[in-house]
Amino acid sequence: MTGQDVYIVGVAMHPFGRFPEKSSLQMGTEMILAALADAQLSMKDMQVFGCGSLFENGSGQRIINELGNPGVPIYNVTNACATGAMAVRVPFMEIKAGIADVGLALGYEKMGKGGMTVPGQADMAARMAAQGGERPKKVFEPGKVPVMTEGILGTNTMPGTFAEIGMEYARNNEGVGFEQFAKVAVKSHEHSALNPYAQYRRVFTLEEVMEADIIAWPNTLPMCGPTGDGAAALVLVSGDKLKTLPDDVRKRAVKISASALYSDPYNEDNMSPSAPDVNTLTRTAADRAYEDSGVDPQDLDLVELHDCFATAELVHYDNLRLCEPGMAGKFIDEGSPYRDGKIPVNVSGGLVSKGHPIGCTGAANMVEVSMHLRGEAGDRQIEGAKVGMTHVIGLGSTCAVHILEKVTA
Repeated sequence: MTGQDVYIVGVAMHPFGRFPEKSSLQMGTEMILAALADAQLSMKDMQVFGCGSLFENGSGQRIINELGNPGVPIYNVTNACATGAMAVRVPFMEIKAGIADVGLALGYEKMGKGGMTVPGQADMAARMAAQGGERPKKVFEPGKVPVMTEGILGTNTMPGTFAEIGMEYARNNEGVGFEQFAKVAVKSHEHSALNPYAQYRRVFTLEEVMEADIIAWPNTLPMCGPTGDGAAALVLVSGDKLKTLPDDVRKRAVKISASALYSDPYNEDNMSPSAPDVNTLTRTAADRAYEDSGVDPQDLDLVELHDCFATAELVHYDNLRLCEPGMAGKFIDEGSPYRDGKIPVNVSGGLVSKGHPIGCTGAANMVEVSMHLRGEAGDRQIEGAKVGMTHVIGLGSTCAVHILEKVTA
């Protein structure tokens, strides 16, 4: 993608969790003010605003009026779990096109203990019983991969959808079983223990993960992302604008080298598939991001990917080209996605431990990677990080992949 270079110069992220004492408006405005201060800019400098929330559509005007409306375009965006990434892409695209020099993005959500519910599927246990489904045993024998009725019939619940995506990968590739999926969660919870922004910071043993209650085979409770509240804001500028900013801001700038956004490919033979093709979707977006940035997968120093469930993270090792095709099981077995591994993945703790306030996640991933590239990630810092990737899927389906690079000149 040609056009203006785009840089992140201000970031802020609210800790994830449940904050009944705070309104979503308060969380959002606090993070915007913090990101503006980080960039040493103010609302009067902004030229475009992208605001993302899944459950509070149209809130951009409400938020910006609290801060002093500078008379700029306001884009209210919603794209399922990719909402936050879409909010960042709004100012990115305007700056890239030369329409604006400075832009603001906010991704936020206030979910509490609630989450997305699917009409007609409130009682999954009753539905499974009516279809003859059984609660799977906690056994994963080679050659005897359990296949859940719910997955075959096509589920619209997130646990069932991503469980079946993981099971399909296990059926088609050797070295992938219950233990490999569980190892992903062990790794992520271990990472979150170092992250003060994470909703949960408890470390789990492999046995604890595997013996926990099953939500949708093979995902047990510690392998599933929680709902919660969160907010993340970013300030973006053009290369020309960057030159006018103070030295300490320029030295901490992070370049957005690629921003790829794709939806499921057109399928003439099956217009309404029961399960979204998140694999093809992710591979297409990732390949475009690699091409646009000139970055090779093995150049990545860290990745924040969409792990709403542990099964999702494992298959995306393969989809994002972090490992050889079919080798995601080996990738986790060898410790490659750990902080000290070959390509650290979800150093924040990921969605399964850091949390998943839906409209915030995509923006928060970009803040997280930016912190590492700046060398400001504290105890969880990946030393010497220069290149990072973020990935998020809005099931339905849309995939956003961004590649960020440390500015060295």
